[in-house]
Parts: sequence; C-alpha cells; structure tokens
Amino acid sequence: MLDIKFIRNNPELVRECVKNKGEKTDISLILKLDRKHKALLFEFEEKRKLQNAVSKDIAQAKKKGENADTLIADMKQVAEETKVLQQKIKILEEELNGELLTIPNIFDESVTIGNDEADNKLIREWGVKPVFDFKPLDHLELSEKLGLMDFQRAAKITGSGYPCYIGWGAKLERALINYMLDFQTEVNGYTEVFPPFIANRQTMTGTGQLPKLENDMYHIDEDDLFLIPTGEVPLTNLHQNEILSEDKLPLKYTAYTPCFRREAGSYGKDTKGLQRIHQFNKVELVQFVKPEDSEKALQEILANAEAILQNLGIPYRVMQLCSGDLSFAAYKCYDIEVWSAGMEKYLEASSCSNFIDFQARRAQIRFRSSQDGKVHYVHTLNGSGVATSRTMIALLENNQTKQGEIEVPEVLRKYIGGREKIA
Repeated sequence: MLDIKFIRNNPELVRECVKNKGEKTDISLILKLDRKHKALLFEFEEKRKLQNAVSKDIAQAKKKGENADTLIADMKQVAEETKVLQQKIKILEEELNGELLTIPNIFDESVTIGNDEADNKLIREWGVKPVFDFKPLDHLELSEKLGLMDFQRAAKITGSGYPCYIGWGAKLERALINYMLDFQTEVNGYTEVFPPFIANRQTMTGTGQLPKLENDMYHIDEDDLFLIPTGEVPLTNLHQNEILSEDKLPLKYTAYTPCFRREAGSYGKDTKGLQRIHQFNKVELVQFVKPEDSEKALQEILANAEAILQNLGIPYRVMQLCSGDLSFAAYKCYDIEVWSAGMEKYLEASSCSNFIDFQARRAQIRFRSSQDGKVHYVHTLNGSGVATSRTMIALLENNQTKQGEIEVPEVLRKYIGGREKIA
C-alpha cells in the first residue's frame, strides 16, 4: 500500500507508475476521497472544539447557579452531529482504504519502461549450455522412459495440471527441496520455517495478492481461506501487526511449501509437462530489513538463489523485469531463467523482488529505531530459492546421456543414497 501522503504529494508520479505497470486504478477518485476525508476530519475537530466550549459554559453556568437547560440542549445537538460525523468518517475511510488497496507499488528508477517480458533487460548469463551428439529428449519423454512422473494417473486423481512424482522422480524432488533448505540455512544463515499452507483474507491482502489476484487462487468458500500461491504469503505475514526491535533486523526466513495457482487464462500457454502447473513445490527466501538496506538485501537474495543453480550446474540467465512485467506489489524484480536443453528455451525458476514498504504498510510490520525510539515500516523482500518444477525440467534435460540416463548433480547425491545416475 502506498502512503496517502505520498499519493497526495506525487499524483503524477503515481499515475505514471499505474499506467506503466498496466494497471487502471483511478487516482483522481482516490484524491477526491482524500479531500473529502480531510474536510470531514476538519469538521469533526471543529465540532469537538465546540463540544468542549459548550461543556465549559455549562460548568460555568451551574457554578453561578444559572439555568443551563439551553446549553445542555445545545450540547446534545452537537454530540449528535459529532456522532453522525464519526459514522461518515468511518464509512469514508473504509472506501478510501479499499481504493488504496487497488494501487500498485511504484517502481525503481532503474526499471525499464515496457509492456511485457519481451522488454525485460538481460543482466547476466551463467554456465554453458550443453551440446549433445544426439537429439536430446524433453523432460516428459525422459520421465516417461525412466518412470519418474505420471501425469495421466495424476489427472485421474485431480485433473490436468497436477504432477505425480514416482520412484526416483519423487526421491529427486525431495532431494532438491532438502538440499535447498540445508544450503540456505547452513550456508546463508536463514531460519527455517514450516508454515501453514492455507491463509486467511487479511494475510493474502498483506502481501498484495488480494484484492487483485483473487480469481487466480484456490478459495475455501465456507471458511473464507485460501491455498497459498507462494511461501512468500505465510513467511511475510509471520510479523503481521508487529513492531520489531531494530537490533533484530535483518530477519531472514526460508521455507518449503507447495504452491497452488489456478493460472486462470493460461489455457494452451506453455502447459506441457511441468512448465505451468496448478501445484508445485518451492523453497522461499524472505527478508525483513531497514529501508537503507533493502537494495543490498535484494542483491543478496538474488545471489542466494543463483548459488543453488550454480551448485546444480544448471545454465541460467538473470533478467531485470520491465515496468509492465513487474508484479502488482514489486518495486524491483529479477527473474532467474534456467536453460531447458530438451525444449531449447529459458524457463523462469525464480523471481527475486524488493517491495520496499508496500507490503509492510498493508500488513503493519514495523520496527522501533534504537536511535530516536520512533516507529518505521520495514522493507520486505523475497525470492524463490528456487521453484523445483522448472529446475527439475532443466536438471533432467541438461543432464541426460546418450544412453537415456540422468547424471545426478554431486550436491544431490547424499540425499539419494549416493547414487550418481538414474536409469
């Protein structure tokens, strides 16, 4: 959420950010509601002053033994008018806050103005794409040949778009998750969390999924709860409505969670195999930092995610997202895209984002300064460290041999009994 004072003082900047993010929020309506709100608050304060003055007059009249009936009647009238004003202010504040929730975050000056992923900026590439002396298979062909996944039986259980890992496929998926968690906790100093996979409406609003993305999420109607679309949701909301001590910052959390997304409107769009599915696994990285440290923290999270892929030996590239490809809540974001040798294209496996104080305002996450004792909003950041589905695609396709085997990256071998190849 943007500060209403910031919007009031920078209306054109906010309008440009809304436009360049491809959103359609009416800033004029918000400014109109804000002016009306300020006017009602002024009127309310004037009524309160009048109440105080009449109250003093009544006290003086009684002290002098004078009749105060008229003053008391006036007092009742002013009190009733004040009560009506309070109700009007409450209704208006609810409307204003509802509109404020529809405004996307602003974005950093380093962000390129663009419409979609075609306008994203290449930052760097890592690794060497494998060259085969045979026609490489894609991950679906490999998994069918080696019995690693069964999409047909998964479809019987739930429907299309849900994976079912079998045998060594299940072991490899679990190995990826365990390796990522161990690396982030033991090497990079994150605290592991095993959070709920279902969140309430307030929590989903805090991280910015609601109200904009409600149709993209799985909703439990009877309880008004949502299956989480990312581990970012529970991890960020760990400190919802809290004031943290400055000396506790930065706070760094990591968690494995399944992620559930309806992917409404994605029919026929890169849906083959594990590319775009409704349920996938991910290890998430979240940091809470002081405002002056957030850019440094973003680069740290990005490096933490890249290190996973480097240790797995998976070629990738880092892209900085343009304005039109940024998420609703992101101030700045990098995508890490892994190379798929079988399909010969890059696939997004991680997004690393700085939200500055946008989520913190919505979720009321603050810290108390050790210098002056004042309370400030933290900056929140997160990154996928990483999503296993597309990482699995890259691992299988890039590590295949002419004999149809999969060479297991060295860092994963201890998690699958020391096995070097899957055949």
